[in-house]
Amino acid sequence: MFKLLGRLVLPRPAPLEPATRRRNPDAVVDCAVYQSGRRKPGTVHYASAHKRRGEFLWLGLHEPDVATMRTVAKTFGLHELIVEQTTEGGGHRPLVETIGDVTRLVLRTARYVEHDELTATSEVIDTGDVTLLIGPWFVITVRHGPAGALWQVRQDVQKRPELLRAGPWAVAYAVADHLVDDYLDVSLRVEHDLERLEEETFATRRPADVAHFYQLKREMVELKRAVLPLQEPLARLAGAPPALHPYFEDVRGRLARAVDRVTGFDDLLNSILQARLTQVTLEQNNDMRMIAAWAAIAAIPTVGAGIYGMNFSNMPGIDSRYGFSATIVIVVLVCSGLFWRFKRAGWL
Repeated sequence: MFKLLGRLVLPRPAPLEPATRRRNPDAVVDCAVYQSGRRKPGTVHYASAHKRRGEFLWLGLHEPDVATMRTVAKTFGLHELIVEQTTEGGGHRPLVETIGDVTRLVLRTARYVEHDELTATSEVIDTGDVTLLIGPWFVITVRHGPAGALWQVRQDVQKRPELLRAGPWAVAYAVADHLVDDYLDVSLRVEHDLERLEEETFATRRPADVAHFYQLKREMVELKRAVLPLQEPLARLAGAPPALHPYFEDVRGRLARAVDRVTGFDDLLNSILQARLTQVTLEQNNDMRMIAAWAAIAAIPTVGAGIYGMNFSNMPGIDSRYGFSATIVIVVLVCSGLFWRFKRAGWL
């Protein structure tokens, strides 16, 4: 009865919305207008943005939904395909393409996940993607996944007004430069994991499990998908202003270093894995030799007991007073001789 009255009197609580959407319903991380390389003060909403001479707008979005992207596309005159391409998060391959007067540049993000030790289920690399939509008077960055936050990029590039004077493509350079730095940092940390795995493989204590190698190999596939395919898009940025070509050339140079590291990891990991598999084979051979040696030693008393256990009337020494003692002495001597021989050969 009281429960029923409580339902009638007390209002039913409204369902809670995710905190991120309640604070930021349109997925906007930051939106600013830049004039002559400097950020204009005040709050700007992309829906009220307009093209002005000597200015460009940088809109940063994080995992926007379809409705938000349709509004953005209508505001900036984007092609309808861009809405679908930018709302599908996860697994985008690095590429560059031009749709009308808008260049779409897709980059993969990578982040090293800290872990105390490598296990068969350790997450080593976390990846996502960033899509840049570069227009004549705007640049839109759409990020998916927790990796590759761009707030630091915005703060750093705002300290370089001479670079921002180059327009929206300066933001594209800054984002690519930041992500390539992340690749180098992640590859360096993965290299440390490989060195630690190598030390564990050849350590005297219990070596690393083979499952750890395959887990690290799977994680490195994610890094390769982010780093290796980016070489071609960065080489095809024809729309970038000539003043920014040396900057993009520097990014491509550091990307080549990251590619060399990542491709070299495969050879190193395969070598360590091959060494571990060889160790496993040798351990199994040693175990089999030890089992065979003990089986040969155990066969001596078994054979003696089997022979003298037969019910024959004429058996050598069966009627002797010292027959049993002599048999035991012979068995012990033969077993001791075999043990010494196997021990010397390294089987025991």
